[in-house]
Amino acid sequence: MTGELDVYGVFVPGLAAWMLLAFLLSLVVRRLLARTGFYRMVWHRPLFDLALYVVLLGCVVAVAMPLTS
Repeated sequence: MTGELDVYGVFVPGLAAWMLLAFLLSLVVRRLLARTGFYRMVWHRPLFDLALYVVLLGCVVAVAMPLTS
């Protein structure tokens, strides 16, 4: 396995695809958190959003690694 995806002849790192998936998941989760009012309890929203993205990226990679190996 090379760790790259072939998209119409352009090699894209696998991590970039996982990062895009984690970003889309974070958009959904952030919208749900905003709708429920959770952000009223958060001190620094941009820092929380970054931490949420990093956690989601770790989860996506942890789930995707056994599936792609």
